[in-house]
Amino acid sequence: MVEVFAPAKVNLSLHVTGQRPDGYHLLDSYVCFADIGDRVTVAKADETSLSVTGPFAKAIPTGADNLVLRAAELLGVSAHITLEKNLPAAAGIGGGSSDAAATLMALTDLYNIPVPDRDAVLTLGADVPVCLMRGQVRMRGIGDDLAYITESRMGWPMVLVNPGVSVSTPEVFRRLARKTNEPMPDDILEDTYNEFPDWLGHQRNDLEAPAIELEPVILDVLDALRAETGCRIARMSGSGATCFALFDEDDQASDAVAAIRDAHPDWWAVVAIS
Repeated sequence: MVEVFAPAKVNLSLHVTGQRPDGYHLLDSYVCFADIGDRVTVAKADETSLSVTGPFAKAIPTGADNLVLRAAELLGVSAHITLEKNLPAAAGIGGGSSDAAATLMALTDLYNIPVPDRDAVLTLGADVPVCLMRGQVRMRGIGDDLAYITESRMGWPMVLVNPGVSVSTPEVFRRLARKTNEPMPDDILEDTYNEFPDWLGHQRNDLEAPAIELEPVILDVLDALRAETGCRIARMSGSGATCFALFDEDDQASDAVAAIRDAHPDWWAVVAIS
């Protein structure tokens, strides 16, 4: 039996820089991974099966299209897979992709086989290759151009909030007013720890505006985060609806979550370390 953690993937920035003739969008994104997430456990079996537990289990389909099952199929092995689903689904924090990556890690360990090459992994989804890397990563292209910024965490106290709505990624991209935007600058590594939120504030998530157009409650989440003491920056992650905020101190992040849960008991709000 092998167990692998599947962390939440947070797009600290997400610049849409173009679109290929085949329709795939080109991105330039600063990706980090939080210390909260799902868990995947695998054990050898004659036939592959999937059990889903955890607070968000009911939202997860268990048919053949599930990315965890597709990851096992890609490897050509069978196993009993248990997915402990702690992250909301379709939330812009890479839950399904991270689960698929964790499944690949667990099954290749269980069967002592190599992880497939990046092109093969990309068939599972554009975010799966980056989820195999962890750390802090600059993700460009369609998710195939990946480079470590650093393999360690930043250590910033982070709050993640999801208002309980699902956002259609294709619809968000469809509503994007401009498909060719400026990429991030190349001076990411020149910024010190304390200056990072200010540097990040000059970056963007180009999908934020169309996502808010679809689900205005996302703006309510951002306003709630920005109103909390110690919030250095708040932004939407991915195509939404989860938003993140970086805080100066752990206590400030904890206080922010308590306040948001009190004001909005139907929202998912957690403290994490980025």
